[in-house]
Amino acid sequence: MDLSSYIRDIPDFPKKGVVFKDITPLLASPDGFRDAIDVIAEEFAEQGVTKVLGAEARGFIFGGALAYRLGAGFVPARKPGKLPWETTRAEYELEYGTDALEVHADAMGPGDRVLIVDDVLATGGTAAAKHRLVETTGAETVGFAFLIELDFLGGREKLPQRPIVSLIHVV
Repeated sequence: MDLSSYIRDIPDFPKKGVVFKDITPLLASPDGFRDAIDVIAEEFAEQGVTKVLGAEARGFIFGGALAYRLGAGFVPARKPGKLPWETTRAEYELEYGTDALEVHADAMGPGDRVLIVDDVLATGGTAAAKHRLVETTGAETVGFAFLIELDFLGGREKLPQRPIVSLIHVV
């Protein structure tokens, strides 16, 4: 199935010169969404994944579905101050400053094999921060999965040597 047919380009969003990749048509399609989840799950089915980590908000959508499909737990990564328990934090660079993600400190730990999931791999900063969160807890990152990879931004070079599955490549 050509999953790229479900992606809508929105020019000049969120700012002029940027072409936003809108995934909502894929999410609205039972076939498209199921196929995306199934392909990623098949790639990691034999990796012993015990947890899937996804950042808000679209990472929750893909991460929750993949965790269910892989028989793993789901770990939500959120912006600072959104989680009610003791947290672990990783900061990352943005073009205009820094941001951070947090997970509950007890959400994963030694012995956990974590698949990091998101909708888009762009510059790699957010995915690298998620990997640092995994390492901080003593768990192991087994791989990364993305619906879309913006190849021209080189985000994959910022990630550690782990399997990376991207279903749609934008060159």
